[in-house]
This record gives sequence, structure tokens and C-alpha cells, in this order.
Amino acid sequence: MSRKSLKWLPAVVVPAVVVAAVIAVPLAAGAAVDLPDKTAEQVLLLVNDSTVSTFSGTVAQSTDLGLPSLDLGAGMSGAMPKGTSDSGAGMSSADAVSTAIELLSGSHEFRVYVGGESQSRVQIKDRMAERDVVHNGSDVWLYDSSTNAATHLSIPADLLATAQSKAAELDSKLPADLSTPAQVAERFLENLDPSTTVSVGTDTRVAGRSVYQLVLTPKTTDTLVASVSIAVDSETGLPLQVTVEAQGQNAPALMVGFTAIDFAAPNADLFDFVPPATAAVTEQALPTRPDGADSATDSHPGDHSPAAVDSPVVTGTGWSSIVEVPATAVPAELGDNPMLEQLTETVAGGRALTTSLLTVFLAADGRVFAGAVPLAQLQAAAE
Repeated sequence: MSRKSLKWLPAVVVPAVVVAAVIAVPLAAGAAVDLPDKTAEQVLLLVNDSTVSTFSGTVAQSTDLGLPSLDLGAGMSGAMPKGTSDSGAGMSSADAVSTAIELLSGSHEFRVYVGGESQSRVQIKDRMAERDVVHNGSDVWLYDSSTNAATHLSIPADLLATAQSKAAELDSKLPADLSTPAQVAERFLENLDPSTTVSVGTDTRVAGRSVYQLVLTPKTTDTLVASVSIAVDSETGLPLQVTVEAQGQNAPALMVGFTAIDFAAPNADLFDFVPPATAAVTEQALPTRPDGADSATDSHPGDHSPAAVDSPVVTGTGWSSIVEVPATAVPAELGDNPMLEQLTETVAGGRALTTSLLTVFLAADGRVFAGAVPLAQLQAAAE
């Protein structure tokens, strides 16, 4: 985790985690342990002061979001984009939707390797196949062995430095890599404020290690989130498991954690990905703004430039905040994905996807609203 000053309570991070953090895990609680007592502030400091930067392990995931039953043959392309689209331009927005849908449904297990802030690898094991996401410096690779297709994204050094600078400045508004429990936990912890009650639960074990349970409970009733529990390694301060409970639901809606972890640095060769000689390789271009500006060099919020106008807008605060994506920033092909037809239902003013933790409202005028709130709040925000 990055070393940041302690600011506490989720704002846009709640819907961001539910949409993007497709890594959740039903880990059975280990035997209770008796750790030295710590206050919530001391556990938060333990997380903030953690110096762990390299590790590897096995992550299992399961979700119970109440998604409707789907026809998996209608547009589902698998949890990792196939590397090529019909147009040959690489992964599409439809691929991304299918990816999120699969990983937010059912259970999955994968291996995670982290060699520092610029090196990581996630391997998803399928039946007779493997899917990989590899980040090594300025190179990102996606590979699906079932189709023998790979997608390569190269980020120039100057743009990478600019993007990292922007991320440090606008962290809560930029997408994050959420492939480990530590990264999921960081999204909840980095912007805490007084709208959350922070407490310490019962000490236990996760992946064979003793942990403190940091519990975040929203003070507002205008959210679908009941609580978030973060299991913090008592020695290293690294979050090993995250559990999200939904209002009115007995089973955890979203969980993420390790079943095994090793703090030794992974072999550097794991991050030096070379696709098979027979693989179909697509070079993916960096996404650009509608006005042609590179996404890594966007204007600051508050600027009256086209790029700033097309940026998502956050209204409200804390757990009941709502993200609005302007129609001009929503990919046109998104509406053509047959998965959306199955997942959403017709409601006043557009279509909606409702789950136990997240609601998404697709307004008839093309705007998209999302939040960990009831549908009525999104419809009101669209008026």
C-alpha cells in the first residue's frame, strides 16, 4: 500500500470498490486469538505504517450481490478480455462489462504476485486454461490461454510519470488496481471522515496469520452498505481480508482475502511476460478523451475545458455519495452489450441495475449514475 497521510472515510470509493473490486472471498474465520489490545486509531496507524511491498499468495473470491440469472452465451466473453475485438482494436467496453459481470458472480480463485509498485501479476486458473494480467513498469499484458490471444498496452515513461503524479493528487477519483485485499482496503481507508464509526472487532486468523479486525460502520441509513470489516496482519500491517456486509442481507455481499501468503519477493521472471509465438497479439492504444486529449494529461477538476466537463461528477458525501458519468464519456458500444439487457430493468427515466451493494441508473439521455444507495436517490440526482 502507498504511504499516505491518515484521512478517514469512503466517499466515491464505495461505489468504485463495488464496481471494480471483483476480488472478494468467503474465508472461514479462523480460531480466535488473543493479541495485545489496540485502539481503532492504533490499527489504522498499523496499516498506514506498513512497509510491505513484495509478496505472493492465493486469493479466493465469492460474491452474493443478488444479480439476476444470466444467459452466459449472450455476450459473455470470459473474465479476461480476449485481446482482440471484432474490429481488431483490442478490448472493447463490452468486453469490460462481461469481465466485471463474471467476476462479480460466483466464486473464483487466483494467484497474485507483487514485486513492488511497478510489478504485479494476477493469474486466474480456469478449467484447462489460464488468464493473466501482468504489469511490469510501463508494460501491461492481458493473456487468455483458451484463445491464445494477448493484448499489450505500453505507457510511455513521461505519461506514466504524469499519470502517477495525477494519481497522487486526485487519488480518490482515479481508477485503482484492486487485485489484492490491501488495495481494496486502501480504497475504503484513504478518505475516511466522521461519517463512519471505526472500531476494533474480535482478533482472529486469516491465511494462518493473526489479524486485528478493523470495522467501519456507516452512520447514515441512506446507503446499502451495513459495514466493512478489514483483517489487518498483526505483524506487518498488511490487510489480508476485506468483508462487506449489505443492509438486510445475512450472507456477506462482497469479501476478499488470502488463503495463503508469502512475504518473500517473487521471482523477477514472473513479470517478464512474453506471449507464445503462436499467440494473436493486439497492441492496445491509450484511451483518449473525446476532444483528443490524452487521459493521462487531463485538466484538473474545476477547469472549464472539454476534458474537465466530460469527467465524472461526484455529488453527496461519504457512503451515500453518487457518481454521475456524462453521456459524452459513456462509450456508445456499451448499450449494445446483450448482458446489459439481461442485467437491467426498465424504470422511470431509463433502465437500472440493482444489487445488494450497488445501484446503477442508465438515464434515457445517456448519463450513467452509480452509488451504494437505493435507486430512488439516483433517479432524484438525474432530475
